[in-house]
Amino acid sequence: MSGIIAQNSGRHTGLVKASSGGGVWNLIKTYTASSDADLSFVEGTDDIDFTAYDEFVFKFINIHPSDNSPDFQFNFSIDGGSNYNVTKTTTTFYAIHSENDATATSAYNADFDLAQSTAYQGLVGSLGNTSDESVSGIFRLFNPSSTTFVKHYITENQYYNNDTYSQIYYGAGYGNTTSAIDAIQFKMSAGTIDAGQISLYGIS
Repeated sequence: MSGIIAQNSGRHTGLVKASSGGGVWNLIKTYTASSDADLSFVEGTDDIDFTAYDEFVFKFINIHPSDNSPDFQFNFSIDGGSNYNVTKTTTTFYAIHSENDATATSAYNADFDLAQSTAYQGLVGSLGNTSDESVSGIFRLFNPSSTTFVKHYITENQYYNNDTYSQIYYGAGYGNTTSAIDAIQFKMSAGTIDAGQISLYGIS
């Protein structure tokens, strides 16, 4: 028995074989938040090796903030997490639908654009912090160890907006560096990550 789950049945642990001829999701590490300032994945820590695969996926499961209405955000590092300040150019759009059915729209989000900026990049904005509010989603990072190409990412996140919307954010961009990315940090723009899990997978 190979230990690989045939077809992706939603399992959160182990090796998961994607459907329709896709690759294998190799679970590397799961961090569980408990009022943490950030959750950082650093090469050489907890068996994390960003040279091991050409594609990595972070899964966010019910990330809950301590404060009301922060942005959930990230940044890259090229020096083992000493600094999270990689230059990025990015793009983001969203769709929303309110619980009372009064608002339903989609829009490009210029507020989350970065143009050759080292700032933290927002993944979602105005995240609610009541007991049932959170964000879940995925973040794909391609070939972070390359010393030839920039570092592309794609992200998709669904969350409970603090104004009682269902809101989905789609984002993409690149870290404009030919240095290897060897750490990535996720945090809130204010307060802490009160609860939730982030799991890192390597795709083989």
